[in-house]
Amino acid sequence: MPVRILIADDHEIVREGVCSLLEANPAWEVCGEAADGREAVAQAERLQPDIVIMDIDMPGLNGLDATRQIKRKLPGTEVLIFTGTESEETVREVFKVGARSYLLKTEANKHLRPAIEALCAHRTYFSNKVSEMVFAGYLKGDGRVADRSLTPRERELVQLVAEGKSNKNVAQILGISVKTVESHRAAVMKKLNLDSVADLVRYAIRNRIVKA
Repeated sequence: MPVRILIADDHEIVREGVCSLLEANPAWEVCGEAADGREAVAQAERLQPDIVIMDIDMPGLNGLDATRQIKRKLPGTEVLIFTGTESEETVREVFKVGARSYLLKTEANKHLRPAIEALCAHRTYFSNKVSEMVFAGYLKGDGRVADRSLTPRERELVQLVAEGKSNKNVAQILGISVKTVESHRAAVMKKLNLDSVADLVRYAIRNRIVKA
């Protein structure tokens, strides 16, 4: 049986490039593609791939929260975070949500194939550049991300509000009532000590919940 791989990235050209790199190995099969985080979770549930190659910065649901949901529902599926973001704090969050590999897009030609091979054996993989980034962060002390106190559901709500969705839209996407959205939104604003939606957007960008 071939190793089944799902590619999740909001840029079609990136998905095409990853597919091209994977085609060299006949033992690997791209079983599906997703253009946003919610689609990635839905596709993973439907297709049950062995490996998901996941971008971090995606609309609707970012890659970290999508990974968290996939690992909760499919603990045997391995996730490779594939990103242009060079951040030691992000690496910490990546492993915290259950991914085993963190690969920069600039390193794909050299490292994507060995990363997939490592994940096939359920082993971690990251390049020397990422290793050095993590080690540098360790020497500086424990890096903390400011949104650590948010629950996964609160992070979802923050992303949707920061992307400009109305309370009605958020309610439809999350499958809850408008009144519940309003209640959660007020609670999040209070928890984060924010006064306006503009403050919430800045918070979401600063903590990489949405793209700038």
